[in-house]
Amino acid sequence: MSDDAATRLGETEKRVAVAAKGVGRDPEEVTLIAVSKMFLPDDIRPVLAVGHRHFGENRVQEAQGKWPVLKTEFPDLTLHLIGPLQSNKAREAVALFDVIHTIDRPKIAKALAAEMDKQGRRPQLFIQVNTGEEAQKAGVLAAETGALLALCRDELGLAIAGLMCIPPVDEEPAIHFAFLAKLAQELGLKGLSMGMSGDFDTAVEMGATHVRVGSAIFGARG
Repeated sequence: MSDDAATRLGETEKRVAVAAKGVGRDPEEVTLIAVSKMFLPDDIRPVLAVGHRHFGENRVQEAQGKWPVLKTEFPDLTLHLIGPLQSNKAREAVALFDVIHTIDRPKIAKALAAEMDKQGRRPQLFIQVNTGEEAQKAGVLAAETGALLALCRDELGLAIAGLMCIPPVDEEPAIHFAFLAKLAQELGLKGLSMGMSGDFDTAVEMGATHVRVGSAIFGARG
């Protein structure tokens, strides 16, 4: 399975390049995040061995169990938190992750700001937007995104790189990607974290700067 993951990574990189070039974009503008949740270090090492350096995890606790060792082995890797963050995990998240995609409320922003000041670490930050306004899903509502951005920047001194979304599973993702891109433009943000295994080609075509791809690289999770 591990060797297959390295092969599938190459295939995914080619698809990203085709999608980018198809709309006149430079493929280098797109960061491919290999989502390694529920996979073990031995599953991840072959992908690291072929030179890939961006990985995503959903849970702080799971990431703590495998990434400190891998970061020692591969100090140039970049670890992305792409799952919901609880404020009581802010300390661990700031210590371990290089990019956090899931700021979605003032409490999280304040907890991260406090920890970043304490630790002297400045992970790159994205605001997660609940574009489908789904009650069960994390993310700030679109109408409240500007206020959260202003809080992060003006009151807390946090640099926000862009916006992130996870479209509803039963809706056309392109609609949500277009909406997020428009919102980011209105707010003066360049980063767009959007697109997963089933729709990353579309996301790249619509301006994604970061795509989060798991099963298309690592295969089905157990």
